Amino acid sequence: MHQTPGRLVTIADVAREAGVGESTVSRVLRGQGSFSKRAGERVLEVAARLGYVPNRLAGSLAGNADSAGSQLVGVVIPSLANIVFPDLLRGLTGALDGAGFQSVVGVSDYDPEREEALVAGLLSWRPAALVLTGLEHTELTVTRLRAAGIRIVEMIDTDGPGLDIVVGFSNWAVGHASARHLVGRGYRRIAYVGHDLGRDLRAAKRLAGFEAGLIESGLALHARELVSDRSSAAAGRAALEALMARVPNTDAVYFSNDDMALGGYFACLGRGWAVPERVALFGCHALDITAAMPQPLSTMRTPRLAIGRAAAEHLRAGGPPGTIDLGFELSEGATA
Repeated sequence: MHQTPGRLVTIADVAREAGVGESTVSRVLRGQGSFSKRAGERVLEVAARLGYVPNRLAGSLAGNADSAGSQLVGVVIPSLANIVFPDLLRGLTGALDGAGFQSVVGVSDYDPEREEALVAGLLSWRPAALVLTGLEHTELTVTRLRAAGIRIVEMIDTDGPGLDIVVGFSNWAVGHASARHLVGRGYRRIAYVGHDLGRDLRAAKRLAGFEAGLIESGLALHARELVSDRSSAAAGRAALEALMARVPNTDAVYFSNDDMALGGYFACLGRGWAVPERVALFGCHALDITAAMPQPLSTMRTPRLAIGRAAAEHLRAGGPPGTIDLGFELSEGATA
């Protein structure tokens, strides 16, 4: 597993740039000991600009710190509640464990500032690589990642530039293909049910692709119902009921993911709405549970396990930077 070009930022780099001694930098970053307000502000500004993170291995582990850290791979995912991300982890960690690497996992809850803190914490252990979800990060996270001198993998989205290795599929294309499929089946009053698009940026990209597909067919989104809470079957059920009460002539609904669509199916069962005759349902990701519904969900199948395995194999092989697009496929199901 080769490192990307660059050199890890050290405390000496921060001290030199800030014009103070290394001991002053150490005191400022630890928040202990005496230092002037001006020196403290200068050190913190330089540390953030250079992307410096403290080295937790120094002074805490005996022997060669670089060697000890080289077996760790840090992983940050947005959720463990949605099976999409445990599937990614299974593919990733299974391949890494077989090569002797140990994965350390953090959960950001779709919060970019939480991801920023997790990345800083993981980098402080000097891992061999970091694996993140998605392409959007805070400016400080990007600065730290570029300064780390290690391999970076960004999974499950190819809609945008990556920092090093990108493995996944186009969420925009998933949404676009979903719209074309529903329009091709004759649906015209198509609505959307989803969760917080400001946090789940990949769901937002799918919706953008979906709306573009409708526009190409001379249509517009009939209605939308968004929940402020995280994605879940309960949220999907409540949202579909609210949507149908407000816009009862809706003939098809595109959900942000299969979790939400499963809840929509429960709403139809509870209300006695025939699927797909009264309302068609379409999801994303093709989860095992939605394939086991009495009427298998119509959805797009995304290659989560394969993405995790490909990310690990590319790291192990020391492959060049670039994007690996593993695509997606239609799972026709019986709900649309």
